[in-house]
Amino acid sequence: MIKRVAIIVLMAGMCVLMHAQGASRDSAQVQSPQPKQTEVYQGTTVRVDLLNPILDLARSGWHTYSAEAAVNARFIYRLFPTIELGYAGAFLQQKDAATPLYNGSGEFVRMGLDINPLKKHPEQRSAMLIGVRVGTGWQKMQTPALLAEVPQGKWIADAWGEIVAGVQVDIYKGFNMGWAVRMKFLFTTNSHDELTTPYYIPGFGYRNTMSWGFNYYLGYTF
Repeated sequence: MIKRVAIIVLMAGMCVLMHAQGASRDSAQVQSPQPKQTEVYQGTTVRVDLLNPILDLARSGWHTYSAEAAVNARFIYRLFPTIELGYAGAFLQQKDAATPLYNGSGEFVRMGLDINPLKKHPEQRSAMLIGVRVGTGWQKMQTPALLAEVPQGKWIADAWGEIVAGVQVDIYKGFNMGWAVRMKFLFTTNSHDELTTPYYIPGFGYRNTMSWGFNYYLGYTF
């Protein structure tokens, strides 16, 4: 009889303990929810360069002109795949000359990836950007010597690579501003003959093995 009572009490105690452990696990799950998964995509930004059109107006001698816009998307708070599109050209007219000494203009595109090395934070929209670009520009070029052989001028293309560093700062309700410094390396250094070597390359600048660039952007993030 005593053994039966002891067994019943032991079984009842085990049932109570198992029930208490189950309740404890349920309570822990309620109090400690599973962490939310990180969103992969955080928005797309459209930016317009404000600086270079102003610098073009300030230059003397060579008449240069340019317009440029950029689009980047933000993934996992750190990665910014970017595409930059624009139109640029240069014009040099000697006084009393019948034809320009140089006239070339055309489109350009750059593509690459920026990385934000700052600590990831879901609420932080501003970013430091360090990245690379591959660019190409094509233009219709005219010089007196070239026009003597090709009366309409000739289309030529160039390519280059860039190392880029800058910032993108959120200012008000999706609007942002920022800047970028570019170190450019020309790939097509020996791809043209004497008649078709341009003095100016859209998207790259004055022809040289290495060149520098600077942009100041105003943008909006969707």
